[in-house]
Amino acid sequence: MVNRPLDSRGVFLLSQIGHHVAYRFTEQLSRLDLDPAHFAVLGHLAAEDGRSQQELADLLRVHRNAMVGLVDELQERALVTRRPHPDDRRAHAVHLTDHAREMLEAVQSEADALESEILAPLDESERSLLIPLLHRIAAHADLPAGIHPGLQRRRRARRNAQ
Repeated sequence: MVNRPLDSRGVFLLSQIGHHVAYRFTEQLSRLDLDPAHFAVLGHLAAEDGRSQQELADLLRVHRNAMVGLVDELQERALVTRRPHPDDRRAHAVHLTDHAREMLEAVQSEADALESEILAPLDESERSLLIPLLHRIAAHADLPAGIHPGLQRRRRARRNAQ
């Protein structure tokens, strides 16, 4: 058996880079009193405002009770409001506030800067090759598009700590 150094293994390098980027992005979010789970909810609402809590839970693949807690946290920060759902009187529609829209712009700007910094060693042609390759790897692993797998673990850990 040949002992290969870790830095010659693609999965190790992906993990190392992923951890570094997740740590950096989480730091950026924490300065705004947010975490990646909050950002995920806000991002889905930015794409389609007024989703129900159940829709958000399904999209993000978290338990509906965890979503209630997330929306509570966002409402406490004046980033979302709950209103009666227009199509289901038993549900609440969750809407972004103007403050959330401003915050999302700032977060997107920071995310863009972080991506530019991380991918700086690559030229445009290399970047245009990298993204589709990463998409193929994620699809092969059956990872849902746009949902970080750490989201579910983070919510469970937080729930167990309470």
